[in-house]
Amino acid sequence: MSSAKHNILKKIRQALATPVPAPFPHHENAENFFKPSQQELEIEFAENFTKLLGKFSFCADMKELSEQLHLLAKSRNWTKIFCREPEIKHDLHTNGFSNFESPDVHTCEASITDCELLIARTGSILMTTGQRSGRTTSVYAPVHICIAYTDQLVYDIKDGIDFLKRKYRDNIPSFITLATGPSRTADIEKTLVVGVHGPKEVFCFLVERNAS
Repeated sequence: MSSAKHNILKKIRQALATPVPAPFPHHENAENFFKPSQQELEIEFAENFTKLLGKFSFCADMKELSEQLHLLAKSRNWTKIFCREPEIKHDLHTNGFSNFESPDVHTCEASITDCELLIARTGSILMTTGQRSGRTTSVYAPVHICIAYTDQLVYDIKDGIDFLKRKYRDNIPSFITLATGPSRTADIEKTLVVGVHGPKEVFCFLVERNAS
């Protein structure tokens, strides 16, 4: 074994033998740092989501959602829309939208998913592998369409994590992600490029639903 490798392993063993205490032992009981604004969560999310190049639409019910999706698909000439959520497919089909002609997420033109929650403060969509959509549906398609309901809105990320703990208890999903607008990077010469490692467009259709 080389001396350099030996020194590294020695330092690791020493560090493990003397664990460092957590710097913020009471952080779980701390109050949220960010305080909700006075405006409604729907407005807060819509403003922050659209600032990040997301495309937002509010729907009074599933019928209006189906109509808006039909107009969107027609305007884009989409013939291959993928959805793995049986409840969403059933509800949309019942209300007149049945443009699900892509059996494969790798060849579709757009994918439709649900979500766990919407985070109003950051304009983010919270998703996990606990959903039927799985890990790839929202990433592989060039266009991601998320369908959410008004009772899925929370203010901050901490509220979202608390919700997941209550929902899944000891079976927290292995993958938790926050999708904040379309995929983008500015690594190359500080030039913003959209759609590098994910969807080029992200739509969020928020449907009215009572919390009850």
